[in-house]
Amino acid sequence: MPLLETADGPVWRRRTNLHQLLIWAVWLIGISITVYAWNLISEKTIWMFVWDSPRQMGDIVMRMVPPSWSYMDNLWRPVWDTLSIATIGTVFAMFLAVPIAFLAAHNTTPHKAIRGVALFIIAGTRSVNSLIWALLLVVVVGPGVLAGTIAIGFRSIGGCAKLLYEAIEEIDHTQVEAIEATGASRTQQMLYGIVPQVLPTIAGVGVFRWDINVRGSAILGIVGAGGIGVELNASINVLAWTQVSVILLVILGTVFISEYVSAKVRHAII
Repeated sequence: MPLLETADGPVWRRRTNLHQLLIWAVWLIGISITVYAWNLISEKTIWMFVWDSPRQMGDIVMRMVPPSWSYMDNLWRPVWDTLSIATIGTVFAMFLAVPIAFLAAHNTTPHKAIRGVALFIIAGTRSVNSLIWALLLVVVVGPGVLAGTIAIGFRSIGGCAKLLYEAIEEIDHTQVEAIEATGASRTQQMLYGIVPQVLPTIAGVGVFRWDINVRGSAILGIVGAGGIGVELNASINVLAWTQVSVILLVILGTVFISEYVSAKVRHAII
């Protein structure tokens, strides 16, 4: 029986037969989908490998110890490439995301059709993972840092623009109305009434996205898009597990440092 909140306090009300049947039908459909999905997974799974996976994982971990610290000399340039991919890709994304966000916000877009195009760009760039972009761009521009930078940039446009256009739509409109009352043009209203209100959000979103992109760019090298992922992929291919452990520790350290820097910068902005 569902509990209803009324002015006189909570009241229990008995469900109707139809309501109860609908609840059971939803449960039945959910269980059926789960069982069907499990059967599909089971058909394509080699369970012998699954039961043996703990032993295999333990064996790999043992092969990773001790880490080959001498390999660190080969990682400084890939780490720099990873940070460069994340930084330049974020700048590229923000450069495009800001105008797209203004075109997507209902209170700043010049026309509904333009808003629709901007929202389509936001949805399209957000729906494709950076690894997919990297796979395509490696074919188009060739393997290397350039492909990874553009992939990170494309993937970030939609995420940044979505946060920004939502912030633009939530501004204090009284400030814009006050500027409009002075006879200011549409452009002046935007420059002096809207932009100052969203500048902290723009900076915060940029730093937050850079932090995400540092982690994302660390694995793009697996598909040939530059960064430390290239070294990781090469070491795994030759089963050099002591090198793999060093690379994983470096990636972990890089992510921790980016988290720290991002938190400090966001705190200073806010």
